[in-house]
Amino acid sequence: MTALLSLSGIAKSFDNGTRAIARLDLDVADGEFVSLVGPSGCGKSTALRIVAGLSVPSTGAVEWPDGSSKIGFVFQEPTLMPWADVAANVRLPLRLAHADDAQARDAVRQALARVGLADFAQSYPRELSGGMKMRASIARALATEPQLLLMDEPFAALDEITRFKLNNDLLRLWQELRRTVIFVTHSVFESVYLSQHIVVMTPRPGRVFADIAIPAPYPRDERFRTSANYAGYCRTVSEALGQAMAGAP
Repeated sequence: MTALLSLSGIAKSFDNGTRAIARLDLDVADGEFVSLVGPSGCGKSTALRIVAGLSVPSTGAVEWPDGSSKIGFVFQEPTLMPWADVAANVRLPLRLAHADDAQARDAVRQALARVGLADFAQSYPRELSGGMKMRASIARALATEPQLLLMDEPFAALDEITRFKLNNDLLRLWQELRRTVIFVTHSVFESVYLSQHIVVMTPRPGRVFADIAIPAPYPRDERFRTSANYAGYCRTVSEALGQAMAGAP
């Protein structure tokens, strides 16, 4: 697979002396679904912000072999504007990019349809459930047709049933659109269900401890989630995470 981006020798220290990332080397292929897992504070979110250009590494570089890519970012909180309806929230990045009005309307309509919110375009965030708010956030990230989708623990605050449903919907979107996804999560179970491979990070300062392939075929469904293979992959990732946290070589 062709590499979409490479993180080469990324390190990040903050002004207060905190070293978030020590040295991070990672290649992400075009169209790939990759999850980052690791203990709190290990630099997962910092790595996403560096890829997005929202933070500058202290050393190292983000390399784009075919030139920089258009990026969509889904944060842990939906961060919707409470005074604007769903359509206006989804349209925000297009407005900031000065997109043509007709094209923006079409893009918003298509993005909302993809996440199952076509009938809620005129609703306000206060009228939506937690899962629907996150769907709106995902639609906003998709509205610009990004090649790379960065997702920072987007489902962490949701109940288990809603989280499972959104996991399934995210995989459907990924297979339909064939975008590259880098997904941050604390859940081993979620990472195994979603990903083609999982990057296990060490405690702060973060670096790659293990890169574990999940070769189960797609589409994945409840049969996979309840299979022996799934349990085995979860055990492998959990063991690697435990070793990383214990400081094993």
